[in-house]
Amino acid sequence: MPVNLFIAFILSLLIHHYSDGPAADVLSPEEMELMKIINEYRTTRNLPPVTHSPKLTKVAQAHAKDLQENFSRGKKCNMHSWSKNGPWSDCCYTDDHKRASCMWDKPKEIAGYDSPGYEIAYWHSAKATPDHALEVWKKSPGHHAVIANLGPFKDAEWKAIGIGIFKEYAVVWFGEMEESS
Repeated sequence: MPVNLFIAFILSLLIHHYSDGPAADVLSPEEMELMKIINEYRTTRNLPPVTHSPKLTKVAQAHAKDLQENFSRGKKCNMHSWSKNGPWSDCCYTDDHKRASCMWDKPKEIAGYDSPGYEIAYWHSAKATPDHALEVWKKSPGHHAVIANLGPFKDAEWKAIGIGIFKEYAVVWFGEMEESS
């Protein structure tokens, strides 16, 4: 009996050590902070806060990790690209937006979210932090348009938000479909 307990203990340590941290779609404290400050910023612009989506969070967390582990900066594919190293179809998203659907369709492909998703992504050479990510996005016209419903997103009604932060990357997904409970 003591040998079985010892083996069970060792196995639990190994599982904990090799797991990817909290279950996908559960927000870490940093991710909760990023969602909070995005919603606070939106309310300063008379926009409604956006509700957390476990499905979009699953996509955001997967993408932040994929970027950290597989993305090569300085290539033709930008940060909205996905590697071939996961349970999804790979995608090289270029700055001309010709393959935008490869990004928009990821929430359905990965999490069964039945509406297009719109992503903003951030990288920092040391560590992605919520405050700095939001400040950078506010200064970037394309990213700011998504957060603040400007330009091509002025008529978007964001009903769902997913957040992923992994080491040097922060990723936020917005969607117009409420997630059913």
